[in-house]
Amino acid sequence: MRNLMYFVASTIDGFIAAPDGSWDFFPLQDDVTAYMNERYPETVPTHVRDPLRPDTSHQVFDTVLMGRRTYEPALRAGITSPYAHLKQIVFSRSITTPPDPTVQIVADDPITFVDKLKQESGKDIWLCGGGNLAGQLLPAIDELVIKLNPVIAGGGIPLAASGFHPHRFTLIDTTPLKSGVVVLRYQAR
Repeated sequence: MRNLMYFVASTIDGFIAAPDGSWDFFPLQDDVTAYMNERYPETVPTHVRDPLRPDTSHQVFDTVLMGRRTYEPALRAGITSPYAHLKQIVFSRSITTPPDPTVQIVADDPITFVDKLKQESGKDIWLCGGGNLAGQLLPAIDELVIKLNPVIAGGGIPLAASGFHPHRFTLIDTTPLKSGVVVLRYQAR
């Protein structure tokens, strides 16, 4: 069975984006980029991948899940297939026609869809964002990988918008980076 992993950047106070969905207040540090390229290379968007680097795109994931608001910044930049090296699934009720043939649009219940997806053969599934989709999928998340940034935002899009429904996780690894970012790995209990 495949695992669903929520791999995301967060502030100390638990926000993954500003209220408008932007995340430019998370500076992309060289050590964070190096960590991502080494441990989770498939999380690097296709258009910024190093063409001289060997293809290790399916080290951990072969599928990426996104909410509409996570997908839209790529569309605004003219990128219709941000993770062309992965199977791309966007959950949306407002986008009805895929802007790219490599992107699957799903309007169904995320939990039901992901439960079926987890039964298929393949590598793990990366939940890229956003907070609303993560909140809906919280019961299905097997592992959290949080790039905890030394920033307090005070508001914005929460890590998982689900109302008050505590879900317990066990810390399985910490990787402090020189930039002050700490990568925390948690496993669902």
